[in-house]
Amino acid sequence: MKAIHWFGACLLVVSSLVLADTYPSKPIRLVVPYPAGQGTDVMARAIGDKLAEALGKPVVVDNRPGAGGNIGTEVAARAAADGYTLIMGTNATHAMNASLYSSVPFDHIRDFAPVALVGTLPLMIVAHPSAPASSPKELVDLARARPGGLNFGFGSTSGRVAIELFKRNAGVDVVPVSYRGATAVLTDLMGGQIQYAAETVATVLPHVKAGKIKAIAVTSSKRTQLAPDVPTVQESGLSYEVVGWNALFAPRGTPPEIVQRLNAEVNRVVQTAEVRTRMASIGFDPASGSPADLATFVRTETDKWSQIIKAAGLRAD
Repeated sequence: MKAIHWFGACLLVVSSLVLADTYPSKPIRLVVPYPAGQGTDVMARAIGDKLAEALGKPVVVDNRPGAGGNIGTEVAARAAADGYTLIMGTNATHAMNASLYSSVPFDHIRDFAPVALVGTLPLMIVAHPSAPASSPKELVDLARARPGGLNFGFGSTSGRVAIELFKRNAGVDVVPVSYRGATAVLTDLMGGQIQYAAETVATVLPHVKAGKIKAIAVTSSKRTQLAPDVPTVQESGLSYEVVGWNALFAPRGTPPEIVQRLNAEVNRVVQTAEVRTRMASIGFDPASGSPADLATFVRTETDKWSQIIKAAGLRAD
């Protein structure tokens, strides 16, 4: 009996080695649960092009937009776990949507094998040039001194959550003002209809450099490479971090040897000058780490966003 078990174990080892040596033997599909041209799509194509070079097989982007990313994510969750379908997931599909939607047709933790964190997307808190406060500490002090007296525009769920977390962790009462997208937010901010806003760094940075608005703080735990002179909200003394992110996942059950190879290649790819340049163009800071690191990160992000979303009463359906 022991001999049979030993023989079976040997077969598993040999088959794993053969699999690692022969993968990939055909094109890889990279599902993007958003439309072509959107930031996650740009990221996926940048990573996919270099990954194809490294693996010697095409990486074909498959855009499956809809339902806040849930449609494409379900497609990936139901795909064969053979390494030939991957998904470029986000903080929405793999952390927020479970709390934002009353019903999600997949379990973003149980149904996926984490591969690698690719990049993080900080937001920036900005203000009209005449608005009081020009640093994160001044903003916290001002908000505490004027309960309900400061308004913050946002054009995305991430922006709303950034504002809600600021309210909660600073113990202040500011007024969130909802807009349909960043363009409308910035139009009113530059026109003086609102005082402050929270939007992605890439979106607001050109207006900051032009002097049309001023930067107060970034929402990441560390200063972004895209605007190294702008302090973090944490530098005001608050415990605070809100970042969007992209990460690569495979369907649950994908062989560990394939996951590890993909992780190694992706970590190398995100360090190339070409990919870093494309990431910077859409406001992302490059990231890296092991599959285990990503699994821990997803669980932490899920818990954090769930608490904030529920406390704010946010819903997407």
